[in-house]
Amino acid sequence: MWEWLAVASRRDVVRRALVVAAVVGTILITINHADALLQGEVSVKRIWQMGLTYLVPYCVSTYSSVSALRSLQRSSD
Repeated sequence: MWEWLAVASRRDVVRRALVVAAVVGTILITINHADALLQGEVSVKRIWQMGLTYLVPYCVSTYSSVSALRSLQRSSD
């Protein structure tokens, strides 16, 4: 577990996950919430939903990067 967290907190992994989350999250928010944003109907619930919309691609990207890096490390050992 600690090894996984160490890799997940590496600067390159975090940077990649942030970029993926920003791009994918923005696209998904545009698809799912644009009408409400344009009409000014932004509730606390919707803000939570938008936050999760960014969090999910961040987690997926982090998991994918950590898995790939650990697999690469195991194959080189």
